Amino acid sequence: MEKAVDRQRVLLQHLRPSFTSSTLEDIESSVSASLCLAGDSAAYHRSSVFGDDVVIVAAYRTPLCKSKRGGFKDTYPDDLLAPVLGALLEKTNVNPNEVGDIVVGTVLAPGSQRASECRMAAFYAGFPETVPVRTVNRQCSSGLQAVADVAAAIKAGFYDIGKNNGTSTRLSSSNGITSENVAHRFGVTRQEQDQAAVDSHRKAAAATASGKFKDEIIPVKTKIVDPKTGDEKPVTISVDDGIRPNTSVADLGKLKPVFKKDGSTTAGNSSQVSDGAAAVLLMKRSVAMQKGLPILGVFRSFAAVGVDPAIMGVGPAVAIPAAVKSAGLELGDIDLFEINEAFASQFVYCRKKLELDAEKINVNGGAMAIGHPLGTTGARCVATLLHEMKRRGKDCRFGVISMCIGTGMGAAAVFERGDSCGELRNVRTVATQNFLSKDAR
Repeated sequence: MEKAVDRQRVLLQHLRPSFTSSTLEDIESSVSASLCLAGDSAAYHRSSVFGDDVVIVAAYRTPLCKSKRGGFKDTYPDDLLAPVLGALLEKTNVNPNEVGDIVVGTVLAPGSQRASECRMAAFYAGFPETVPVRTVNRQCSSGLQAVADVAAAIKAGFYDIGKNNGTSTRLSSSNGITSENVAHRFGVTRQEQDQAAVDSHRKAAAATASGKFKDEIIPVKTKIVDPKTGDEKPVTISVDDGIRPNTSVADLGKLKPVFKKDGSTTAGNSSQVSDGAAAVLLMKRSVAMQKGLPILGVFRSFAAVGVDPAIMGVGPAVAIPAAVKSAGLELGDIDLFEINEAFASQFVYCRKKLELDAEKINVNGGAMAIGHPLGTTGARCVATLLHEMKRRGKDCRFGVISMCIGTGMGAAAVFERGDSCGELRNVRTVATQNFLSKDAR
């Protein structure tokens, strides 16, 4: 009840007129001042390419919990998003008035409803009403697309500081038959799929036990409601609740196919339907340096591609080479990969097709163990990748995030570790323009 009252108080503050006799000029002056704080980067000459780099100074996520039955089953979407939004402000001391836009990746929820929830989350986190919010939906890549959108806006000079977020709760879609199509067409066996799932759980369990996720997870204070009595119990959720450390190939082999009677895709070798949120704070390098903020990563490139909808899971196999080429690199230059495990069949196919070193991929587990909240995954992967790159230091310079996308697409982005050398010294000449977003040719 206390939290509900507090929610109402915050919203009423924004709905209550803040003036009684102010003139139109007063209102316009207030808005203009806010716009100036957000950074009129188009008004001055840019003299430093290095300073114009788009960098990430913070990236956090909530724990990911089993949808409808996990730790967030009774948590509102805005109450999931607000903690990670607030964490960005608290841990960087960035003035919320300086943020030019908040872009939230979200999937399946009605647009107007989710937009309102995201706006309320911003209020709860302490953002003023002058900071705008919008949502973006490119299915499973929505969180990564939001990162790319913010990066592109900063590059274009629309603003100097922007926030990307992702949120997803209790909603799922079925692209399962495309998983069967990939397995059948490219000969991915049930054994390979189940082994990939076991590996994902094993690595995620090890990362949790060693405390690796503590750098990226923001604990969430919420409630659990007893479905029989309606009693509410306050809880703090601080770990992912879908990881099964003791799962085995033998156990998974007992599960029946879900989407096709004689198929190989099961609940055990598919991504989990999850609840969760994540947030990433991006800005120009010059602004980060002025503020004395440590740079977690540098946004280098992004590519979205189209593929045959019947085998949409192959998207990363096409998107990753496109993004890597756009960054002036080769696959061999990439030290870590975060490839979303929508289904084991497509994950195994992409790994084999690109001939990637398994020791470089999803080193802390993936969506089959941690979960796949559709709108959140892209931003969650940014947090996981960049914190792991930071831990590895000089031995890990470039990382890639990629995922397949419903309806037949793929997306990928290249990041550089934040404290690596300032200029790209081992890049290769690329004939085409280095656009932030483009289709593979």
